[in-house]
Amino acid sequence: MERTIEQRTMRKVYWRLLPFTGLLYLICYVDRANVGFAALTMRGDLGLSQAAFGLGAGTAFFIGYFILEVPSNVILDKVGARLWIARIMITWGLASGATAFVVGPYSFYLVRFLLGLAEAGFFPGMVLFFTYWFPVAHRGRIIAGFMTAIPISIAIGAPISTALLELNGVLGLTGWQWMYLFEAAPAVIFGIAVLFYLTDRPEQAKWLAADEKAWLTGELARERRQVESVRTYSLWQSLYNPRVLALSAIYFGVAAASVGLVMFLAQIVKELGLSNLATGPVSSIPYIVGTVGMLVLGYITDRTQERRWNCFVACMISVCGLALAGWTLGSWLSLLGLSIATVGFYGMKPSFWPMPSLFLTGTAAAAGIAWINAVGNLAGTVTPFIVGWIKDTTGSFSGGLYVLAAFSLMSALVTLLCLPNDRQAARDRGLATQPAE
Repeated sequence: MERTIEQRTMRKVYWRLLPFTGLLYLICYVDRANVGFAALTMRGDLGLSQAAFGLGAGTAFFIGYFILEVPSNVILDKVGARLWIARIMITWGLASGATAFVVGPYSFYLVRFLLGLAEAGFFPGMVLFFTYWFPVAHRGRIIAGFMTAIPISIAIGAPISTALLELNGVLGLTGWQWMYLFEAAPAVIFGIAVLFYLTDRPEQAKWLAADEKAWLTGELARERRQVESVRTYSLWQSLYNPRVLALSAIYFGVAAASVGLVMFLAQIVKELGLSNLATGPVSSIPYIVGTVGMLVLGYITDRTQERRWNCFVACMISVCGLALAGWTLGSWLSLLGLSIATVGFYGMKPSFWPMPSLFLTGTAAAAGIAWINAVGNLAGTVTPFIVGWIKDTTGSFSGGLYVLAAFSLMSALVTLLCLPNDRQAARDRGLATQPAE
């Protein structure tokens, strides 16, 4: 009977939340990653070097993102996801659309900084939101399903973005200006839709039956009590907890590699001799492969309830893929390397993001998750500039790809050496480790 209630309840929750939140993240990542495709023509129009472009695309954005990440997530925990996610989406849509009107490097840096401020808290807010709705045994798969929005956004956004670049000269605007305007609109529209669709907590869900609501709230409360029976952390304690710092370092390395690649992927692929229009569809191939890999690894990590080793293996997959891409750069074999790398980047996330909620709850979880994401994404201030500088200096992206591989290797080593066996720790606390069906 218990299993029947769980199956019935979780089926409703998955179908209610996953498609909608996945769409929101898809919109988010299109608005974040489209700067890489705009660079195909925008750099020349604004007179930006590769290093200057990397400074604006990555560094300026992630500084703003870092500043408000933790405060934003703590506010979400206090006021609810519905109001705060709507605010985030509407403001980032406006900031993203404003990128169409930059006229030089400094206005570019300013708008990217404002976009980072506006978007801060969205991803960790969604991870926190899932802890309000999904018991431990379901969190790897919900994270995997949600984060397929990243590779799908590239797969869909790449051809759309490059097609919009072909509108160059329409109504006196460049193609990249049209791209920013068109792709910013969905963030504002769906930000308003969030106000009417999202439900903050299970106990408020009118779309769940009474027994389903009772089972879900009871299960989540039981898990929270078991985590807190070991130890509770304050907001400030969560920021310097050794495991939080280790998770931050791991995410820093993976984000360094992932962001460094996505910002220059279109230019790397174009070096295969493709036109701007053909670059978009070909650039989507690694992310289609990454989507499949993330779903498979998300299923595996929930079935085994093993987070640490799955995270380590995924990080090593990205190391191998980036090294292969750097070695074979300029040939179609490099596309295979890039595809392998995306499997690693995205395949580690379903095992990685459930880890904080194994030992953090409440405001500490809100702050800890946001801190991990904020520190990790500081990597975006570093690697776009490094890869751009290496390209300017050597004329090749190979050296930059090797640097990205080194960051992924760092993540793998920290995972192996600095994280405890979370499966055993969960068993010791009495948390459910049996596979969910």
